[in-house]
Amino acid sequence: MSQADATAKTRVAAISVFASAAMAAAKFVVGILIGSLALISEALHSSVDLVATIITWMVVRVSDRPADAEHHYGHGKLESISALGVIALLYVLAGGILVEAYSRLREGAPPPTISLIPFLVLLIDIGVNLWRANALHRAAHATQSQALAADALHFASDVAGSVAVIIGLALSGLGFAWGDAAAAIAVAVMIAALGLRLARSTVETLVDRAPEGVAERASAAIKTVPGVVDVARLRARMVGAMTFIDAVVEVPRTLPIDRVEEIKQRSQAAVAKALGEADLTFTALPVALNNESVRERIMVIARNSGLAIHHVTVHDLGDKLIVSIDLEVDAGMPLVDAHAIANRLESNVREEFGEDVEVDTHIEPLEPELPFGSDASPERVEAIAQALSRIAADTAISDIHNVRVRDTAAGEIVNFHCRAAPSMSVLKVHENVDAIERALRRDLPSVKRVISHAEPPRA
Repeated sequence: MSQADATAKTRVAAISVFASAAMAAAKFVVGILIGSLALISEALHSSVDLVATIITWMVVRVSDRPADAEHHYGHGKLESISALGVIALLYVLAGGILVEAYSRLREGAPPPTISLIPFLVLLIDIGVNLWRANALHRAAHATQSQALAADALHFASDVAGSVAVIIGLALSGLGFAWGDAAAAIAVAVMIAALGLRLARSTVETLVDRAPEGVAERASAAIKTVPGVVDVARLRARMVGAMTFIDAVVEVPRTLPIDRVEEIKQRSQAAVAKALGEADLTFTALPVALNNESVRERIMVIARNSGLAIHHVTVHDLGDKLIVSIDLEVDAGMPLVDAHAIANRLESNVREEFGEDVEVDTHIEPLEPELPFGSDASPERVEAIAQALSRIAADTAISDIHNVRVRDTAAGEIVNFHCRAAPSMSVLKVHENVDAIERALRRDLPSVKRVISHAEPPRA
């Protein structure tokens, strides 16, 4: 919640404290003076509202605090707990009023003394409560505060209660002695009805009832994110003004981890845009898509086994699938162990595609990491650059440039850039640069590895 929203909630609640105190005191004094149970009931109702508003004022200052080590979902549910306390006070008050009203009707208590003063007080009270209820309702809607919503309902009930008291006093003035007690009963019924309405929404929040329409809106927002296949499961609940979303989202199993993280971040942004204040817990569920190629499925099998493979070739003979895989293992690994790894990989491929698939695995040493090395001398770089240019002259590759040479414990590592015709196929480019790399290693045995980067001619 923003600092502006928190300040608005606190300011509205503080103003309500002073308004409640003034109007409750005025109605109580006038009610005692004229002997009106209805007016005293309204004064007591306003007094409960005063207590409720003070509680609200204190609670909203705490409920807006961020999550901490002991309250991982924040402090928003304090508002719901305070609302339950206010509801209890309202029902106690409603019960007391009903008992007293019944007693007065049974005993035939004298009607109150009628004058203009109680009517003026009640009209002022109606005006003040209408303003307060409207202000609190707007603040509660803007900040999703149950405590402020409870206060707004109290003041709305004050308006209806004040109207009922005016009618009761008017009936008493017209000679109907029961009018004041009947108005008090009406006030008690209104209090009980509004308390029931507030209790329903508060209890629903406390038992984590899914907010209406939130799950559908959150799910629709997540599905708009590129890369999301579907939303397998989604749960939503409210804690104060914050909506917490737990979603299990299907994503293609071929995506790398950083791409899945990007989908997660975009989903969070989409949900926040759709719902406002929202916290999304995103669980990725990898799924196989119908359009996965055989090569992609094999790469997934290897990745799930933690194996390094490359140069996967697939031939479909119609009634038979032939797969060839280059498997990289530790160069120092015994052949028996490497062969066992290859057999497991081939077995996994057959489980995926059927027992009749033909799988051949070529085992080769995993290129070791060479963290230590140094740049070769300029003379050595120049010599290797000339050798590369000489070799390239017999191929379709030209403009050998950006040659770099590093000395390592395993031998020299050579990197270079070159150019080829823009219309040349990738296969032809690869064949030509591969020939250059082989020739350089043959001519210069000290060269351990050659890495080329082909690019089209400059525009």
